[in-house]
Formats: sequence, structure tokens, C-alpha cells
Amino acid sequence: MPSIYPASGARRNKWIVERRPQRAALDPWRPYAFCVEDERSASGQAVPVATIFLTNRECPWRCLMCDLWRNTLVEETPAGAIPAQIDYALARLPRARQIKLYNSGSFFDCHAIPVADYPAISRRVQSFERVVVESHPALAGERTLNFRDLLDGRLEVAMGLETVHTDTLSRLNKGMTLEQFSATAEWLRKNEIDLRVFILIKPPFMDEMEALVWAERSLDFAFDCGATVASLIPTRGGNGALDELQKIGEFSPPRMETIEAAVIYGLGLKRGRVFVDLWDLRKSSGCMGCHAARISRLGEMNRRQLILPSVSCDQCGGGG
Repeated sequence: MPSIYPASGARRNKWIVERRPQRAALDPWRPYAFCVEDERSASGQAVPVATIFLTNRECPWRCLMCDLWRNTLVEETPAGAIPAQIDYALARLPRARQIKLYNSGSFFDCHAIPVADYPAISRRVQSFERVVVESHPALAGERTLNFRDLLDGRLEVAMGLETVHTDTLSRLNKGMTLEQFSATAEWLRKNEIDLRVFILIKPPFMDEMEALVWAERSLDFAFDCGATVASLIPTRGGNGALDELQKIGEFSPPRMETIEAAVIYGLGLKRGRVFVDLWDLRKSSGCMGCHAARISRLGEMNRRQLILPSVSCDQCGGGG
């Protein structure tokens, strides 16, 4: 049976956008969220990391799995808005040693983060030992170096690899090849910029067994590219497009067993830090007997970077 998902890029963009639910109404002078969480550093310490989720113009790509556009603007970000958002968040957060400036897209997209604001942004983050931003590989370049040179701390760029399954990567509509990702990773390394990689656990068009195999291969590729951190993201619905695919069996969120196995594989490589995103897992349903305990175990493995004993459960048998 042919897929309902279009074969061409232009038609895919239209199909994805047409299925979107409502966008949030946001104030361009306020971040849409912010928090401080401990994260294991390269030195092995648990350090407090501030994350500010910036409000800015939507990313130019229309990725099939993305729901981050829900907290973006349709117009260009006003000059001065990003420094004001950082001020707002930092005034309300406890002290932290590192900071993530996440903007639901690419920090080096000049329509999202005005280049003229780079000096003001850098002044606000000068006390942090590490500054992490997001970027599509296509947008890492001269602006990246300009921003790096304004910082006192180390710059780290987070890029979405998603999956090394080439057909699935193409169908995600990300506008990126593995060759482009690898070349950008090498460019970052040569320019002394650290790399963090986002990997999807069970993107659409994969069954559970394939999901684990390709998560493992994606972890291998990320570390081959010089990543110091691999962040595993259990693919979630809710963006309209994936919900449509879920109705016809072309997508379903990963099972807890698959998530646990992917994390264990990554930690077992001992090639860099491996984290799993737990934010949506905490809101998901699962076995009443062990779901909370298994999420807690994953959180502890994030913090300690160790494989911990699996959770036993009389109701489902547990796992991991």
C-alpha cells in the first residue's frame, strides 16, 4: 500500500504544514521557557546548566518530526529581543556554570537571531564556561566563528543528525545529507568548537527492531564525527504530521525497552556522554508498576553516565 506521505520536497512541505495544530501566541520579548538542570560534564562533574528556550522566527526547514515550530514567531525576531529574553530568564534562574541558548531552529539563522545582537548576547553569557547553541549544518559558517570569538567560554554547537538511515533521513524533509553533516562536524572540530548531536529513537517508517539498530548505528556515526555528547530523543507525536502517519501505522512512539536499550548501547561505547531526553517520557503512560521507576533509572544514568541495574516489575517484567 503506497504511503500517504508525498514523495517530493515541495509537496512534503505543504503536506506537513497543512496538518499542523495551532501555534502558541508568544511575546517576542520573553523566552517561552527556561530552567536549570544538572548535567554531567566532560570532566565527570555534575554541573548546573541553564537552558533558555528563546522565542524567535520559525526555522526555514519543515521537518516531518518537528513540533518546535509551535513556540516560534511567523515574523523576523525584533532587534534587541533576544538579549532581553536572556535578561528576563537569568534574572529568574539560580546560578549555573553552563548555558544552552536553544531557539527551536538554528542560532545562526539571521532571521531568527539577529547578527547585530551577537555582541549583546555574548556580554550576557560571559560568565558561563560553556555556551551551547543549535544549528542546521547548512548554517554553520562565518557567523559561527564571529559568535565564537565574542565568547569568554567554550562554544558548543548542537546539530540534529536524527538518523543515519539514509532513506528515512531524506523522508524527514530535513534538507541534509550524512556527507553534509560529517563535513560540518569536521569544520567545527578544526575551528575548536565542540559538537553535540541529537538522535531520534524510532523516527517514522521504522518498526521497533529497526529503531534500535539504527539508533545504535547513529550513535556510532555521531562519535565517529567527533561528538562529545549524543542526546537521544524518543520521537513523539503531536505535531499533526506524525499523528496522521500514526493512524495508518507508519509511526508510533518507541517502547520503553527500545529507549533503554539505545541508552545502554551508547553508554557502553564509552566514546562520549550519552543523554536521553526524559521531558516527554515523564508525561507519557506506561506500566503502572514500573514506568516511573524506569524513567527515574534513566535519569540517574544521565547523571552518572553509568549503566545501572534494570528495574524488575511483577506486572510487566520490567526491562533494560
